[in-house]
Amino acid sequence: MSKNSFSNSFLRYSSYVIALGGFLFGYDTGVINGALVFMSKPDQLNLTPALQGIVSSSLVLGACFGALASGRIADKVGRRRSLRWVAFLFTVSTIFCALSINFIFMAVFRFILGLAVGAASSLSPMYLAEISPEAVRAFNVNKNAIFIVLGQLAAFCMNALLGNVWGSWGPIWRIMILLASVPAIILWINSFHIVNSPHWLLLQKQFAKARRVFKKLGFDAADLVRIKESQPAKGQTSQGPSWRSIFKSRTLLYLLISGSIVALIQQISGVNTVMYYGTILLERSGMGQSASLYANILIGIVSVIASIIGTSMIDRYDHHRMLLIGLAGNIFFLGLLGLVLQLHLLTGWLSNIVILLLLALFLASHQGVVSPVTWLIMSEMFPASVKARFMALSTTTLWMTNFLIALIYPILITALGTAAVFFIFTAANGVSVLLSAFVLDGRRIHAAYLQNEYVTQKGEKHA
Repeated sequence: MSKNSFSNSFLRYSSYVIALGGFLFGYDTGVINGALVFMSKPDQLNLTPALQGIVSSSLVLGACFGALASGRIADKVGRRRSLRWVAFLFTVSTIFCALSINFIFMAVFRFILGLAVGAASSLSPMYLAEISPEAVRAFNVNKNAIFIVLGQLAAFCMNALLGNVWGSWGPIWRIMILLASVPAIILWINSFHIVNSPHWLLLQKQFAKARRVFKKLGFDAADLVRIKESQPAKGQTSQGPSWRSIFKSRTLLYLLISGSIVALIQQISGVNTVMYYGTILLERSGMGQSASLYANILIGIVSVIASIIGTSMIDRYDHHRMLLIGLAGNIFFLGLLGLVLQLHLLTGWLSNIVILLLLALFLASHQGVVSPVTWLIMSEMFPASVKARFMALSTTTLWMTNFLIALIYPILITALGTAAVFFIFTAANGVSVLLSAFVLDGRRIHAAYLQNEYVTQKGEKHA
């Protein structure tokens, strides 16, 4: 069954609900881009560059713990209930962030908000993969990547609108942040109307219920045969193999390390320095505050268009090759950006246009190719019995890397200058090309692992 011929309204509805987790991930990581300028003012939270780094990175630090805990929680209570808790945490923590009275309150509640962001970053792509028949799996998982950049674009648009129309009102940043509670409430309400992951139901030995859910989601006979072959070996618990068994299995250990490397590749590109500090970066390059806020909208639009085009290409072509193409684009555009900033060959409005263009092209390369392909690889490369735990550890690696970059970036550009920092990230993308050679094709290794497990189970049955 091809993607074009597949039609299931309930699956489509469920996939959009789950992808709202990605939208919230995008909005809450993107809103700080514009809000940080306003909350840093002396009559508001009075943030220095170092405190700006802490406020931005506190969410990311929380995301590390949220991602790490999400696997165990999702295995214990199920994907649907976990998503519902995440939506509730998004709502409450967003409201308290908007009401923060000083730097400490903001950092604490941003950390709590990060728990929800981290859990959603791991849970949403995994949940989408598990409810989707193979014909539309990549298409549905890619919705998460598209919704992330849609959330960032929504944040940039709200920042520009509110910042330019009501920018003279000091607490306007509170409204920017508070708006994220709206999609969080929508996610919480709609989480009561979707089904649990049928794969999780199988791991819980709820076979009759899983069969009904598979049918409701549109799985065909071929899908069900592949799913049956992927179930845990005889005598294995619903929680999957123990960590001791995992570390004894060269294949599982390879997949775990590969997942962490894929997550690392996504973050050391430097993309979130633009997403978190874009307004400050553009102001430092010569743009005014108002122009910088509007420029972020252009960057967001380019990211969304690139994400839509890129995910359709990724669905058709080899994932590893697409990753290399995206990384090559990152290296080229970041290197050019560093040269433009270093050599000062252009001045005034022409310099601003070139800088904005190169930033947009870099984000098109990363958000259109590197980011969606890494999320897709991670969602597909792990066997069902260890998927939640391996996804949690991989996304924890992602957020730990993100945290370190978000924390030190304001300090780095103050100490080294913007051009030098972009040269550092150019080199980091070069390192990512070397790291990607280790990953190769996780889906092929996953398939080989499942085949070995299937042969083993058949041998045990006949014995």
